[in-house]
Parts: sequence; C-alpha cells; structure tokens
Amino acid sequence: MAGTPSTETRVVRKSSNAPFQKITADVCVVGAGIAGMSAALEAARLGKKVVMVDSQPALGGQAVNSIIATFCGLFSNGTHGYQFTYGIADDIMNYLSEQDQAIHFRNGPRTTVVYYDEVALGRWVEESILKANITPVMGAMILDCKVEGARIKSVDFMTRYGAITVEADGFVDASGDAALLWNAGFECREPEKQTVFGTQMVVLENIDESQQPTRDVIGQRMKEKGDEYGLLRREGLGFTIPGRGIAAMNMTHIETPLEPVAASQKALEGKHQASIAVEFLKKEFPACFGQARIRSFGLPGIRQTRWIVGQHHLTVDELKTGKKFDDAIARTAWPIELHDHGDGHHWITFDEDHVHYVPLGSLIPKTCENVVAAGRCIDADSAALSSVRVMGPCIAMGMAAAHALDLAENGNVHNVDHAALRERIGDNVEKQHYRWTKEQLANPVLAS
Repeated sequence: MAGTPSTETRVVRKSSNAPFQKITADVCVVGAGIAGMSAALEAARLGKKVVMVDSQPALGGQAVNSIIATFCGLFSNGTHGYQFTYGIADDIMNYLSEQDQAIHFRNGPRTTVVYYDEVALGRWVEESILKANITPVMGAMILDCKVEGARIKSVDFMTRYGAITVEADGFVDASGDAALLWNAGFECREPEKQTVFGTQMVVLENIDESQQPTRDVIGQRMKEKGDEYGLLRREGLGFTIPGRGIAAMNMTHIETPLEPVAASQKALEGKHQASIAVEFLKKEFPACFGQARIRSFGLPGIRQTRWIVGQHHLTVDELKTGKKFDDAIARTAWPIELHDHGDGHHWITFDEDHVHYVPLGSLIPKTCENVVAAGRCIDADSAALSSVRVMGPCIAMGMAAAHALDLAENGNVHNVDHAALRERIGDNVEKQHYRWTKEQLANPVLAS
C-alpha cells in the first residue's frame, strides 16, 4: 500500500576476502585543498580522467575546512599591486564576487589580501568538481602504495564504506604532509629542530564592526593580559568582510605533530586555546565582541610538517635575491613568515617591487618519476617554504603540476620541456595585469 513504511531488513556480514573496489585514471590527485583543486581542474581541462582523493569527508582542504579566510600572496606588494596568479584564482574571485558579501579586498600597507567566505568557497569547490566530471573519493586514508622502480603504480585507500584502489599514470601529491610519497617509501624532509606552529581558527558572529580594535591593539592587550587568561599566543588578528558582523579570528598557536595520538590531543587543545581567546575578546573589548558568539571552529590549520626531497631545494637566500629560475612556475612576494615560537611569529618583509619564484624542480621528487608535488609539501628550507606555501603560489603550483604530468616525456616528470611548460603557465610567472582597479578593489562586484 502506498505510503506504508517498509519494515523489512536483511542481515549482512563483511567478507574477509572482499576485493578492493578499483578505479583507473590518467591522474590521481591526493589532497583536495587549493593546490590539489587547481591541479585536478587543470588536468580535467587538459582532457584527463581525474580522480581526487582527500582524507576529509569534504572537499576544499584547509582553505574551506580550516577556515583560513584569506588568499595571501596573490598580489604584488604595495596597496594596489598587480595579480601574480591566474587560472582558478580568477574563477574563484569571479564566483565569490557574484555572491552576497563573500569577498573583500583589504589593501594594506604591504599588499592586497583577499578575505573570503568559507561557505561560499566550499560551494565553488563542490560545483567545480561536479562540472569537470572529476571523480571524488572523500574520507580516504592511504593504506599502501604499489611501487615499481621509480614509479607509483597504484594506491590503496580505506574509507568508512570500504577499501578502494586507484591506479593512475601520474599522481599529484597535494596532501600537505607529503603523505603519498611518504607512504610510498620515498625520501621526505621534516624540520630539524624547531616546531612550526599551526593555528586553530574560530568564526565569531554578532560582532560590532564599528568598534573592532586593530591587530596592534589586540596584540598589545594580549601581551598585557595573556597570563591572566592563560593565552599561549600573544598576538591576534581578525578577518572581517564589511557588513556581515562576522569575523574569522586568528589568535592561537598549536603544535601539529605527525604522530596520530598526539595529533588528536593537540587538535582538542587548539579548540581550548581558541575558546580562551574568545573569552579574552569578550571581556577586554566588550564594545566589539561583548555580544559575539562562536559560529564555528575550523579544523586544525597546519602550516608545515613534512615535505618532499626534490630536484631543487629552494632556499631563503634565493627568495631574498629574487632568483628567477629557468623553470619558474609560480611567484609571490609574501613575507617569510616564521611561526617557530609559541607566543608569536616573525615576518621578514620585502620591498614593493620585489618578486621571488618557485621552480618546477622543487615540485619534482628527486627519485620518483610520475609524481609532482604541489602546495606546502614542495622542497624548500623551512624559512623559504613559509613564504611560498600560501594560497596564491599554491594555485600556480597545482596548475603547473597538471601541465608537467601532461608534458612528461614517456610519463617521466624528470623529462619536461620547460619552454613548452612556460608557454602554458607563463602568465603565472610573467604577466603584470592590473585587472583589479582601485574602484574594483573597493567594490568587488564591479570586477565580475
């Protein structure tokens, strides 16, 4: 009878010999953050069959799920610099500009930073993957890698719904922690001595924007009252899109270990730190934050943990001198950003006309032939990596990774025609386009 609920069930039991589901692809991208998204979408545009795998049950990586809230390193220095990175950067900014109060350009004394709404960015990510016919595999952890010689042939993943094997001609390691190459047994780097602290972001709603204190005022009060509240970090800043009464607050430092039990413990401690910081804001700045409440916590924001050993080890001296490599694939002028002590961070900034570059060699593993890294796990020293791991150059890295796999002679990424690659991604290295005028930066809707 229509409308009568079924009460029938069946009894099932997991088979000990259940085979892994198998997926084949031209390109498998491990990591669905901003670098992985760029690589996957660019590979799809090149006509490749793409599988994108991420350990989280949602796409967007830290850009969405850790609520980073800012696109950094996307513009040259100065209050109205030119855009450094194109590709999906344009797609994202166009999409956000069409949404209601989803993007804001902050023209600071050093550079232009783009604030964004993480929910809107998440929708762009999901819609883009569907339109590109990319196969997503979410909530998947690496179990094992099949390696033959210098090539990864397939990767086994486990999800809560069962195991899956992905076979691919080429891979992009955009995992952030070099998880693919590490589990495949290839050499990786970790910091020798100092921890690189991460951040627990928190989004506050119902703030009074007209009363919002500056980051300097917040930081000074944190230094004065930090012991009283039990604050670890003694500096803080908020990212506010005007007119929404919402601020994403960056006020914590948390350790981000690679050991599973410790990582879980530190994640909980991070939320505790963020809650203390919110209590500090409510009591010390009641005009702005007195009626504020926590809308959401992000996942732990991780800066640097483990990265590849590449063909080229990018150094801080190469950044400072602005060395332009023959195989340059990305550029930025973002400061060297050292989060190596718990109570604060140290910036080394650059002049208005400064540019530094990322070479393809830093994305190519030294001893693996069919993987390209992208994002915060490329090869660099700790200080250099702190400048180039931000979202602007990470978008460019993802784009370059897709093209490097496409151009790899006999599928070997050690053999890529650099001139041909530059023809494809040259805008991200050479172009100086002031697309975003002063009026458009003040009113992003005009830019769409």
